[in-house]
Amino acid sequence: MFIDIAEIYVKAGDGGNGAVSFRREKYVPAGGPDGGDGGDGGNVILKADKHLRSLSDFRYRRHYKAERGQNGGSQKCSGRKGEDLVIKVPCGTIVRDRETGLIIADLVEDGQTAVVAKGGIGGKGNVHFATPTRQAPNFAKNGTPGEEKWIILELKLLADVGLIGYPNVGKSTLLSQVSSARPKIANYPFTTLTPNLGVVSMGEGESFVMADIPGLIEGAHKGVGLGHDFLRHVERTRMLIHVVDVAALEGRNPVDDFHVINMELKKYNETLAGRPQVVAANKIDVADEKTVKDFTETMEGLGYKVFPISAATGRGVRELINYVYEMLKTLPEPEIFVPEASETVYRAEEEDFTVEIEDGVYVVDGPWIRNLLRGINFDDRESLQYFQRALKRKGVIQALEDKGIREGDTVRIADGMEFDYVP
Repeated sequence: MFIDIAEIYVKAGDGGNGAVSFRREKYVPAGGPDGGDGGDGGNVILKADKHLRSLSDFRYRRHYKAERGQNGGSQKCSGRKGEDLVIKVPCGTIVRDRETGLIIADLVEDGQTAVVAKGGIGGKGNVHFATPTRQAPNFAKNGTPGEEKWIILELKLLADVGLIGYPNVGKSTLLSQVSSARPKIANYPFTTLTPNLGVVSMGEGESFVMADIPGLIEGAHKGVGLGHDFLRHVERTRMLIHVVDVAALEGRNPVDDFHVINMELKKYNETLAGRPQVVAANKIDVADEKTVKDFTETMEGLGYKVFPISAATGRGVRELINYVYEMLKTLPEPEIFVPEASETVYRAEEEDFTVEIEDGVYVVDGPWIRNLLRGINFDDRESLQYFQRALKRKGVIQALEDKGIREGDTVRIADGMEFDYVP
């Protein structure tokens, strides 16, 4: 199974600020407040797309921000809502909060969406704060900030293409040529002990997953060598690239090699043996031209498409990959990994405010209190009175008293504002 991981930063749009405005028209000397509300900020939304195959695009762009809500205007005009930012991810993507490690979304089906960062709420205009005794409020509320966080995208997806063939025929070299995978390459009886996987990029939003299956040997269907382990893996691929050493550097006949490997596939699983298969005649840079020609004619006579290549030099590799990519478009949709028991999706709830004691100072902080501060005009008496009432309604005053605050003790709000406590 292929596990691809990417980390990205998402920032939802801030809410627009409410407006402080008063109706000013001819013959209407005291029209009253008419400041409109700010618009909500845009959300950051992830959307599963069955046409995407990997997370490779997130290697090049890691920061995503949604649009901010517009500020309110006069004449009770509300600001426009910020546009949501929709980010497409492959089906099968699990989303985790990097800080907590908790799952916040599990996107399996095509078109499924999840809000991973909520936009801020637009602030209220001063028209909302008029009362019979406060007819000209000189303050409004600012919008709340949009959520921001680093998230981890984790994709569990089975390979589209399997590389099969004897050990040392050049499968690992081919994989390293067409992807960022860096398998160990050496002349061992079993060059690859576990499947190596790589993402083959065909352009923005276009890619497929290739698996270098451990080298098959005669008797693999009986479990000889690593037979059962890697055959179970290649069983889930959509098509196969059969890599053959046409230079016969190991002293074997290339045509015999081809038939031995396919016989092992058939004995293990006939469905697997029936997968679409193309032949990569590898090592043409050191092979005899007549041998390559005879092998190609033999394979084409059996109905196989043959690509003479040199994985070491890159010759013919691009033609092979382009053909495979076009062929994949005609095959059934890839299988998505779905765990037997779905993991629980969590959302952490953040407290509105906290009260702590630091060096004898009572510190009040939290998202609610910070948002409240942004909408207060401390030079305006009515706005200051509104602030005091809000603290009492929210339970901040009670929380301070529960902590043992006394008259004259210092209270610090958020990052800097301080005042003496007066009950």
